[in-house]
Amino acid sequence: MDLTPAAFVAAHTVLDRAPLVPEITLYLASEITPIWQATEAWLAEHDVAPPFWAFAWPGGQALARHVLDNPTVVAGRRVLDFAAGCGIAAIACALAGAASVEVAEIDRLALAAIALNAAANGIALAVPDHDIVGTDCRWDLILCGDVCYEAPMTGRILPWLHRMAGHAEVWLADPGRAYLPRDGLTAFANYRVPTSLELEDRTERQVTLYRLGF
Repeated sequence: MDLTPAAFVAAHTVLDRAPLVPEITLYLASEITPIWQATEAWLAEHDVAPPFWAFAWPGGQALARHVLDNPTVVAGRRVLDFAAGCGIAAIACALAGAASVEVAEIDRLALAAIALNAAANGIALAVPDHDIVGTDCRWDLILCGDVCYEAPMTGRILPWLHRMAGHAEVWLADPGRAYLPRDGLTAFANYRVPTSLELEDRTERQVTLYRLGF
């Protein structure tokens, strides 16, 4: 039987909590290999990306932790969680009192996972139905968790994010990825995030939060 995206997410994940952000409940992969293999089969049939949405990556956890510990940074503001993954940072913003929260993702399974995760935490998120890169700014704060892990993506999104930084605060949460830009960043917080050796090459990542802009 062919599953809908929401049914696929529910069938291949369990409700769990990320180690740095236990306040938030998420549908996460409990074992990496089965979800990866299942999504590869789905990919062959439905042309979707690998299941990055099934894990709470270090950058998203650090953003969520910072927001929950400092709710005034988002209270009353219009927030975008860009390349949101599982949506952990967006959910934190909604819980912290943001005026509105949008999530940007182009993967159908990620969007389904975000919707399930939002519902599990009793909040609502706005989801644009298109790729927002290149659009005009309508936000006060843009969060980017761990987005500089591949050269093509980094090269595509950074010019747009720099343009957005002229109208809104733009935060990058980076755990030491190779394509993080060397200029135009101001660090303002650091978090040590527990990780799995199945996902990373170490059991802990130090994530730095940066403001983007010259």
